[in-house]
Amino acid sequence: MTFDILAECPATGARAGLLHTAHGVIETPVFMPVGTQGTVKGVLQRDLAGELDAQIILANTYHLFLRPGPELIKSLGGLHKFMSWDRAILTDSGGFQVFSLSDLRKISDEGVLFRSHLNGDQHMFTPQSTIDAQLAFGSDIAMVLDECPPYPVSHEVARAAMRRTVVVASFRLRTTAG
Repeated sequence: MTFDILAECPATGARAGLLHTAHGVIETPVFMPVGTQGTVKGVLQRDLAGELDAQIILANTYHLFLRPGPELIKSLGGLHKFMSWDRAILTDSGGFQVFSLSDLRKISDEGVLFRSHLNGDQHMFTPQSTIDAQLAFGSDIAMVLDECPPYPVSHEVARAAMRRTVVVASFRLRTTAG
C-alpha cells in the first residue's frame, strides 16, 4: 500500500492524495460509507459502486467477529467476496464498541473482555486477536485495537488509553515487519 501526496495545506498540514490498495485507488479525503455487518443499510450495492462511486467501505470487526465470524468469512473467500464488493474495505478494531458498549465490557492491559450484545457470551478482544480477525477478513486497511475514553476524562485515564493503543500498535508493527 502506498500514499501519494497531491496537495498539502501550508497552514494546517492537511494532505490530499491517492491511497493505493490491493482493491483500487482511493482519492483522499474520501466519504466512507459504513457497512457495520458487511452491508451498507438502505443502499443497494449497485448504487454504492455506481451513483455514489464509493471507493471504500468501513466494516466492523466486533459485529463480524460475533457473526458470522472470521473463520467463516475467510472460508468463503474473505470479506470482499462475502460482501460482493470489489473495492477497498477498511475494518475497524472494535474500539468504538469499547466506548459504546461500556456496560458489556471490561478493559485491561491485555485487551477487552466483551459480553456479546446478542447472547451474553464472553469474548476476549486482544490487540493480536483483532488483527488476526481483520487478516482473516482480508481487509485492505486494518485498525489497531484502541480505547476511546468518554469525555470528559482525566489526564491519567487518557494517558493509559493512549499507552494501550500505542504500545500495542508498535508491538504489532515490530512483529509483522521482521
